[in-house]
This record gives sequence, C-alpha cells and structure tokens, in this order.
Amino acid sequence: MDKHKNDEDDNESHEGKLTDKNYARNKFFKKAINLMADEKLDEAVVFFEKALTLDPDNIDILLKLGYMKFHLDDYNDAIKTYDKILDIDITNAEAWNLKSLIYYKQKNYIKALNCVDKSVESNSIYDMAWYNKACFHSILNQVQESIESLKRSVEIDVKNAKKAVNDKDFTNIKIDDGFKRIIDVVVLESIKQGYHTIGPIVWTTFIGTKEVEHSLQKLLKKGFILKYEKRQGLHKIPFYDLVPEMAKKINKKPRNIFATTKQPTKVTQKLKYMNQFIQELKSYIEKESIENTIIGFESLIDSEKYGKQMIEHFFEEHREIRLWRIRLKDNGSRYLHDHKSKILDLLNNIETAIAKKLNVNNDFYSADRSQ
Repeated sequence: MDKHKNDEDDNESHEGKLTDKNYARNKFFKKAINLMADEKLDEAVVFFEKALTLDPDNIDILLKLGYMKFHLDDYNDAIKTYDKILDIDITNAEAWNLKSLIYYKQKNYIKALNCVDKSVESNSIYDMAWYNKACFHSILNQVQESIESLKRSVEIDVKNAKKAVNDKDFTNIKIDDGFKRIIDVVVLESIKQGYHTIGPIVWTTFIGTKEVEHSLQKLLKKGFILKYEKRQGLHKIPFYDLVPEMAKKINKKPRNIFATTKQPTKVTQKLKYMNQFIQELKSYIEKESIENTIIGFESLIDSEKYGKQMIEHFFEEHREIRLWRIRLKDNGSRYLHDHKSKILDLLNNIETAIAKKLNVNNDFYSADRSQ
C-alpha cells in the first residue's frame, strides 16, 4: 500500500512539473505574441526563445521565431529555424513556403522555387504557396508555368486574383491572355459584391478604366453578365449585373430538410456591422479625411468595438492598422495620401474575407477555367 501510494505521489509530482512547464512556456509565448503585435520584434524573439528552452521542438513557436528573424533581416538564423522544423517534419508546407521567401528576398529565385515546390507537394491546397510559385516563375520569365500556378492559387482562394493585378512580380506575364483572365475574375468579383457601374468597379479593384471596360466586354460575350442602362440624374449610365442563372448558382446553398431556421449569431451580426463600418471608413479614406480615418482605425482596434473580431479573424491586418494609426497621428494627411491605395486594398481584402465568412460563394474561376 505504501509503495503504491508513493508511486501515486511521484506521478502527481511529475504531472505538476509538466503543468508548470507548459504554463511557463505558454506565458512566454503569449508575451512574445503581444510584443509582435506592438512591433517590438527584438523583444518578441527573446520570449520565443525562452519558450523554446521549455519546448524545443514546438513547431508553432519555431515558425513564429523564424518569421521574426525574417522581418529582422536575420536571414541565416531564419533559415536555420525553418530547417529545424523540417528536421522534425519534412512535409511542413508552411516552413518550406517561408523559407522560399527568404531566398526571394535574397534574389535567389531558383532556390526560392525549389522550396515552394516542396511546399505545394506537401499541401496541394496551400494558396499562398501557389501564389508565390507563380511570382517566382514570372520573375524567371517562365510565363506558362507562372500562369498555371496563379490560376491554381485563384481557384483555391479568389482574393489572390485581386492581389495579383497590382503585384509588380507579375510584370513579365501581364500581356499574356491567361493573366488577362485573372483581371476578368477580379471584375466579376466586384460585381458579385454589389458594384455595378464602371466607377465603383475601378475604385474597388484598382484596375484602370480601359482594362475594366475591356474585361466587361469579355464577360458579356462569355455570358457571365448582363448590361442595362440606368438613369442617373439627366444621364443614363451602363449598369452590369450577373446573369440570373449564374446569380442563382452563386447564391444557392445546400438545404437540409431537417434544418430549422436559425437567427444570425452574435458573431455573424458583429461581422456584418463591421463590414458596414469598413465601407463607411473607406469613403473617409478616399476623401483623405485624416481625423475620421484615425477615429475609424481606433474603432477597429478597440476591444469594446471591433478589436476582438479583428484579432480573432484578421490578426495581421489588426497589427497593420495599429501601426498606420500611429503613423497617421505622427505624419498627418501626407502619410494618408501616400498610403491611401495600400490602406484601401487591405480594407477591401477584409471585406472580401468577411463576405466569405458570411457564406458568399467565390467559386467563379473554377467554373470558368475550361474557357
């Protein structure tokens, strides 16, 4: 009996030590994450390394430590960190992809391509790895390989189409018909999101007016959209919308005969309100209203308003907005003017992501890829 009791005591003591160890590791990890959010990267590294002393093979900690090293331009240590992950798990797609970005920064595009190839081999639906693969092929002037990789990225997540349109890495492939079809995807997405005239489509996509008009003509010929005329004051303006058949396909949702009608959850409702708020904020940014833009940013990071939703669903964007708010306060209207396009692009991406979370179907490209 005594021996059995001693064994139990030893087990409890061992479990207690493990719990204490995990508690300390998690404490260091959480501290590092908070420092990341505050742009204190050097300090974040210290706490990630402390967490690793307690859990040396923790892949999540290693990934974030490598990410910090990368942003501190410590490429050698970043590669060593990613290599350690790959020693633990040779199929870790994220480590391969992040390692490729280091070689990209060093302009070693062949090595970057080799790494990202291993990333998509490990995870065939990793959209950013396919996107980066497309970038590297384009830089190496491998046009068809770039187009095919970009198409794959867009099929997985349509927001990559919008990102590609203004990405300088695709300069070598922008005259290719395959890339022009990516522009068609972006224009169609804008119509799906409720922008039906040329001005708003240009504004939301950052594509030139002539390119938008050309894309609309192609979509009309393919039978994806219809063109109307609507009166606006004394003038009639062209108005574009999805053909009814396509609209039904996009909006059709699987039905369960046993399902009951559900009221919107608080999370869904909050996201809807946040989406409406972002639309209003974009109008202030477009007008370069510095005061209203700063107030809007404060609402997006305030935990009593939209901060919790931003941290939960858009952590990187939350960090970026915090940084922009500080710089707007320091530098004023000039900073807003110089960075307006980048800020609007980020807010548009958040809008698109919220639409997806609210069950908006984004599968046009996969339906059109046989064209």
